[in-house]
Amino acid sequence: MGLIIIAILAVLVVVVVAGYNSLVSLRNQVQNGWNQIDVQLKRRHDLIPNLVEAVKGYMQFERDTLTQVVEARAHAVGAPDQAARMQAENQLTAGLGRLLAVMENYPQLKSDQSVLRLQEELTTTENQISFARQAYNDLVMRLNTRIETFPTSMIATQFGFHEAEFFKIAPEDQAVPKVDLSLGAPHA
Repeated sequence: MGLIIIAILAVLVVVVVAGYNSLVSLRNQVQNGWNQIDVQLKRRHDLIPNLVEAVKGYMQFERDTLTQVVEARAHAVGAPDQAARMQAENQLTAGLGRLLAVMENYPQLKSDQSVLRLQEELTTTENQISFARQAYNDLVMRLNTRIETFPTSMIATQFGFHEAEFFKIAPEDQAVPKVDLSLGAPHA
């Protein structure tokens, strides 16, 4: 009878240790995933002033767009916590999208090699941010699932593990674009 109790206790200890270690591992992977996003965001933050400086001479009538991008960058850099940073980064992404769209209206920008290089670097960085966000969100999902499922849910509660927050896209980016396919079609 005593051996059975010892065996049950040993199994419980193994389950708790394995569950705890898996939670620690996932939490560390989520933190690393955020750090990878942070590296790309820093790169983007470093590119923005150069891009704004390069285009502002051409875009005299687009001061509001440039100001919005600079202010959004400042909010992102100065965000006090991760949640505020995610929100600020989404605003910055939207502002950059508007800036790049407005730049299309300036043919002289399309021929400026430094602007083209900065735009290409920014596009590459945006792609890397998207990839890093996806990897981060995959890790968050794994951690949150582990925290919510039995028996690790009991271990998570006991040792103070909390669900991580997904890096969501801005609400305005969730809207499905409307496409009008009737343009150019013959009218009856």
